[in-house]
Amino acid sequence: MRLYLLLLILIASCPELYSQAIPRFNPDTILTMKMDEDAVVKVGKAGLDIEDFIHEIITDSSFYEAFRIMKKYTFNAENNIFTYDKKDKILGSIYRKLTHYPTGNHLKVIEEKTKGDLYKSNGNYELKTVEMFDHIFTNAYKSAYSPVMIKNSNGSKNDSYKDKLKTLIFSPGKPVKGIPLISSKTEIFTANMRQYYNYAFAKGMYLDSIPVYRFKVTVKPDLGSWTTNGIMIKELTTIFDQRNFQILGRYIDMKLDNLAFNFDVQMNIEMSYFGEDLLPTKVSYQGNWDVPFKKQERASFLVLHKGYKLE
Repeated sequence: MRLYLLLLILIASCPELYSQAIPRFNPDTILTMKMDEDAVVKVGKAGLDIEDFIHEIITDSSFYEAFRIMKKYTFNAENNIFTYDKKDKILGSIYRKLTHYPTGNHLKVIEEKTKGDLYKSNGNYELKTVEMFDHIFTNAYKSAYSPVMIKNSNGSKNDSYKDKLKTLIFSPGKPVKGIPLISSKTEIFTANMRQYYNYAFAKGMYLDSIPVYRFKVTVKPDLGSWTTNGIMIKELTTIFDQRNFQILGRYIDMKLDNLAFNFDVQMNIEMSYFGEDLLPTKVSYQGNWDVPFKKQERASFLVLHKGYKLE
């Protein structure tokens, strides 16, 4: 259970947050997008409908596909990892500059700098959050591209957790089953849950060249505290390419505090076009989580991918 919670929080894209972000290193992915706040997006019979956006979010597969097909490219990656104490003072940091290759050993470490208190005496990471970050991204860099999606074959609990994570991030709005007190809270587009959310539309330009829609789902501000506290996904913002409705970015804000655990997490993912492919260029995460009788964990990450090339 503890490992799943870490995965759920770790893999879960807008300056205007529903609630105040944690005051620390938090590069905002949507700062690269300029919104025309005066532009009116027609909704309803005369234009786009809320159902159009919700349908695309639930059924989209290109977002996951972008993370899969990046492995057939050579590209450079920069990873920054920070851990914090209870006053948000930096305890430790890791900087890595890497190159991924589609063939051979796949991964070459160009530069690595480590500072502060990050490791236990046995060499393992102090924080499970950092351990999972390293596992998810380093394993992705080391693995090869396959034109066919390979399913997990050993049926381990870790594989099951990863499948649940993919549902949450790549298909938000669907249930993440098998976790008490959480599974139903991810279904934010059901008839019952829609009464708690506001929907906002805007137009803008991404990277000064791509016309986009921003579809923002946020918890209604006039709900009672008991209701608000029970809603896990506080905001889900999705950026669509106006020309083909592909998803270019996503921001998710998750908070929950109950007897089992407490977490406060924000995560951004940003994509860009390289030739005909849509590939990930930026991932940022920041979060706190606390499970009774376990060490509280506070961390933030920034992942940048640049220079995609087909060999």
